[in-house]
Amino acid sequence: QVQLVESGGGLAQAGGSLRVSCAASGRISGINAMGWYRQAPGKQRELVARFTGGGNTNYADSGKGRFTISRDNAKNTVYLQMNSLKPEDPAVYYCNFRGPATAWRDFWGQGTQVTVSA
Repeated sequence: QVQLVESGGGLAQAGGSLRVSCAASGRISGINAMGWYRQAPGKQRELVARFTGGGNTNYADSGKGRFTISRDNAKNTVYLQMNSLKPEDPAVYYCNFRGPATAWRDFWGQGTQVTVSA
């Protein structure tokens, strides 16, 4: 199994910045896919940004140019820096993990709330 512990998030003004972090532990080996998804009330969970198992990055169009995903492989931690926050960014942000040691199953963090004030 894999455990994901998220931190960060909270409240920021529109145009401001926030950073969320996710640390993975457990059955981890090799190159893993980690990333961030978000879910706003009444909407489906959607990709924000992720590292693929091949080491590439994917960004949703909504975050391109504003959000940056990074990782510290030694710490099995992934970060999401969110700049120029917009009123449409508030959601619960979830960390996602997939890896070869767990047959590329999806693991999810508990979620962290991001709120943007006008």
